[in-house]
Amino acid sequence: MQINKDGELNLFKRYGLFSLTLLLLTSSLSAQSFEDFKRVQENSFSEYRDARDKEFSNYLKAQWEEFTSKKPAPLYEKPKPKHITPTVQKKIEKIGPPTRVVVPKEIKTASKTKVIVISKPKEKNIKVKDVNLLYFGQDIGLNIDDKFKEMKFFPQNQSGIVNAFSLLATSDYEDTVQEIKKIQKKLNLNDWGVYLLVNMLSKSLFENPDKQKLFSWFIFNKLGYATKIGLAGKHVVVMFYSQRMIYNTPYYTFNNKRFFLISRYAKSSAGRIYTYKQNYPQATKPLDLSIKSLPHFKKDLRSKSLKFKEFGKTYTINFKYDKNLIDFMATYPQADYDTYFNAPMDSALYDQIARDLKPYIDGKKASVAINFVLHFVQKAFKYERDDTQFGREKVMFANETLYYDKSDCEDRTILFAYLVKKLFNISVVGVQYSDHMSTALYIPMRGDSVKVERRRFVIADPTYVNANIGTSMPRYKSKIPEKYIMVRQ
Repeated sequence: MQINKDGELNLFKRYGLFSLTLLLLTSSLSAQSFEDFKRVQENSFSEYRDARDKEFSNYLKAQWEEFTSKKPAPLYEKPKPKHITPTVQKKIEKIGPPTRVVVPKEIKTASKTKVIVISKPKEKNIKVKDVNLLYFGQDIGLNIDDKFKEMKFFPQNQSGIVNAFSLLATSDYEDTVQEIKKIQKKLNLNDWGVYLLVNMLSKSLFENPDKQKLFSWFIFNKLGYATKIGLAGKHVVVMFYSQRMIYNTPYYTFNNKRFFLISRYAKSSAGRIYTYKQNYPQATKPLDLSIKSLPHFKKDLRSKSLKFKEFGKTYTINFKYDKNLIDFMATYPQADYDTYFNAPMDSALYDQIARDLKPYIDGKKASVAINFVLHFVQKAFKYERDDTQFGREKVMFANETLYYDKSDCEDRTILFAYLVKKLFNISVVGVQYSDHMSTALYIPMRGDSVKVERRRFVIADPTYVNANIGTSMPRYKSKIPEKYIMVRQ
């Protein structure tokens, strides 16, 4: 079929008119979309719920500075020994008063933690959306403002952070903050527990990692934690102030305070970032990784047995551990040793261990009883360095050492220090060398020793298999320890 020139012209006119109309419509929609976005942002700047937010938003618009991360500090100067050769077992001299081990006749069972459902906000005009989280065995329900979902990290620069902050600051965030505080109190969460809870909530709300970090940063500031945000290229990083060192974790220094990039734990460096110096007003709390009392999780009890030989006789220690608690502890970055040495053990777990040890130590001379516990810790586990077992340095809490079949020097030292302190009520210190960890006891016995605060502590090495109290590994007999950790529990 042929089309004449007039037909071609008419077809061109019709097609051209359609294209022009489509172009104008598309441009109109784009302009409308941009104007809507702009209007939302402009409205958010004028509807702050907290007087501090306007001041802080203006501050965030100011000139940011470039900072370079500090190299994360290692726990040890040198790698720990790959293998430790056992010594020849000898009977220990029987000295000291008879011991008396007191443990409950029945194992205490903790009551189950109820499902936590926080009441909805009182304001009926605020739309809420329930978020359900499975938090270490706990079913937790929170109500959130739908406005959270409107948060955008656009553009992907400093202005985008200001925009995200301004939108969150005009949302009904107070209810979410209060709900987090209620859950913290109900579950007896320490700062690390709160950190995990907020991060779990942010991941349930946003798929984009930058949005997750923006939301977490905002909530942590509202909870009072000294938390900063920065830009590494076009992506967001969040930094937490800690008074104590978090090892193997990059950090930045602001006004002589260290802010750690916990999301980069076990990474060598974080490079340069752009950020600000001033904290959010009244957000001054450091992130404290210490555990003063254990979280109140719903119990997920599993059974385990440990066996070891002593002069040809096999001994068995039976117990049940809480897998939810083990999973919680497994998330920890490398806190300082004081955190691990002074963390409590699950009381029900301790009672079971003490109950099985009691027939072999109760009424025995102090040296014999303490030495038996030392040999239990030496022989019930296989020696394995963390880099082989986990691919990184990992310090275990006492509960974790009992859970894992393999452990290295500091893990056994932490477990032994807890048991000997609890069972015999004697002073004990952790003894740290450049590549090894041991314990020392404040008891009147002969043998290798160290002086701590003008007191003589006798070496008891939980990693040197068959070694009695007072016997150091040959390579450490003449070495001066780098540090002592006091056990207060």
